Amino acid sequence: MNEPRIVNFAKLRQNIVSFFISRMPSSPLGHSLNRNSGLRIRNSGVHFITVLSLAACQQALWGVPPPTSGVAAASATLTFPDPAALFTVTETPTPVVLNAAQVWATDSVPETLLNGFRDWGFQVVTGDQQPTNLYIDVVQPAPGAMHVSSWTYALVAPFPTLADGISTQDLLSAWRGSPNPHAPFAGVRLLMEQSTLGTFTFLWGEPGPNVVEVVGADQLLDTAWRNMPAWAIIPFEQIEPTWKVLRVDGQSPLEKDYDPLIYPLDVSYRLMCVNPCQLPGEPEFSFHNYDPARLATVILTGVTAMTRATARTMDVKGITYPGEAIRDLLREADVTHINNEVPFYAGCPAPDPKQESLIFCSSPRYIELLIDIGTDVVELSGDHFADYRDIGMIETLDIYDEVGLPYYGGGRNLEDGRKPLLMEVNGNKLMFIGCNYKTIYASATDTEPGAVPCDFDYMTEQISLHRAQGYLPIVTFQYHEFGSLEARPQQILDFRLMAEAGAVIVSGSQAHVPQVMEFYKDAFIHYGLGNLFFDQMDHSGPQLTQREFIDRHIFYDGRYLGVELITTFLEDYARPRYMNQIERNKFLTEYFEGSGWHVNQ
Repeated sequence: MNEPRIVNFAKLRQNIVSFFISRMPSSPLGHSLNRNSGLRIRNSGVHFITVLSLAACQQALWGVPPPTSGVAAASATLTFPDPAALFTVTETPTPVVLNAAQVWATDSVPETLLNGFRDWGFQVVTGDQQPTNLYIDVVQPAPGAMHVSSWTYALVAPFPTLADGISTQDLLSAWRGSPNPHAPFAGVRLLMEQSTLGTFTFLWGEPGPNVVEVVGADQLLDTAWRNMPAWAIIPFEQIEPTWKVLRVDGQSPLEKDYDPLIYPLDVSYRLMCVNPCQLPGEPEFSFHNYDPARLATVILTGVTAMTRATARTMDVKGITYPGEAIRDLLREADVTHINNEVPFYAGCPAPDPKQESLIFCSSPRYIELLIDIGTDVVELSGDHFADYRDIGMIETLDIYDEVGLPYYGGGRNLEDGRKPLLMEVNGNKLMFIGCNYKTIYASATDTEPGAVPCDFDYMTEQISLHRAQGYLPIVTFQYHEFGSLEARPQQILDFRLMAEAGAVIVSGSQAHVPQVMEFYKDAFIHYGLGNLFFDQMDHSGPQLTQREFIDRHIFYDGRYLGVELITTFLEDYARPRYMNQIERNKFLTEYFEGSGWHVNQ
């Protein structure tokens, strides 16, 4: 077995810039490149690893771009506790013995925080007030205070929810029993566990009558799904994929620009002492349930085919024109996946919007679009990868290698194309694997390049193997295309097989018409995302091929937290734009109902 190939991501991105600068203008790839075009050169600690085989075989980003915060980013001012003091540490901390090691906790303190104190050797007592010298309670923020724990909460609703967020003013009005009748969830009881109620009663005052329903933490999710419309406040650590996290004043802890200074659900708890007693200055008994350095985002997309009318539009309006409306979204993600189905070929004819044949190629100049939107991973399982035979595929692979873009699902031969692509992003270990379901298009052999055929024995083996090693597997398919949203019976069996093996995401890259989704086992399955950059426009019909999903997946501290569905609409044969709220609500309603769910609000 060959050793894994490891590439430093920050260095990789710098190499891409150096490549373009060195190749202009004499290279076949030479073109005008703005050095400030947004190439994501980051020091994020991301590494790519390709593993050789062991066996055979908005208020949101949804309708309009998110609002820009007017407050300086909190990451520049907040100091987080030493990692040794985090409740999420894997090693048991050395107990600290105080003269009064017994601590009383009010009913406002979340259980996970109490466990952090127990791990330090405190004896935590709850219930009615106890005669102890030390106690823990929710407090108002006090900059500079010691022994303060920061706890992040989330406003959530069942996944098939149309509302994307709410204002703080409307949330507080609902809490006080005077809801804005035009706000989401007006008149709907807010679900939460007892400690959450105690916390926000301290911060916001007593809730109005019949405003809050207290539910045990282990029953919150089921209660919400059974009783839609529903919403809830939960601690950040209780987020899971079947919840939808709602923005509050445009802020969400699942976003890279999250600012806790203006987020009303960021709470402080403090270890305090009843006089006379003394707390040591060291160590600092501070914990938190949220660390932005442990958050990773992965964007998955559908069909990209820079050919025909898409290519002609790029030649006329600029190579980067197709990505202008969604560029910031794609650049912001830690990992942006592009399913580029068409080979680059230096001898590619001038694009013809009326081309009748389905033999496609792209000018090598068009690599600038992929770089401009911040592409990090390229899927090569597409039907058209072999359209210009070996010469086109080899040229394409050479370009990706030169600019340093990792790929999977296809390659220089069967072994190169089918091996999983592994990466670690902010402590989250991720795995990509993909294939082409249609053997007529899966041309890779032991000696020839191409997309790789689906070998389910090999794929499930690799998924199980790497899941056992702590990786979170992402499987993407080039499956059959269908003209409607329903998932077909065999498609369901094949996608679910990947989830049963341990995949956390199974995504259809092939669809021109988006398909439905489901939660199965512990996985999110989206049977088809639709197009991204492809010229399929229907001026007289239902415009099914112009409606697109971009799936933004969230990982935190080695867990998959869920997906945000970003909805776009293709215009000008090339350029997706965000759907407006009316378009988005109609689109999501159709797909939530098609997925067998009741629509929440």
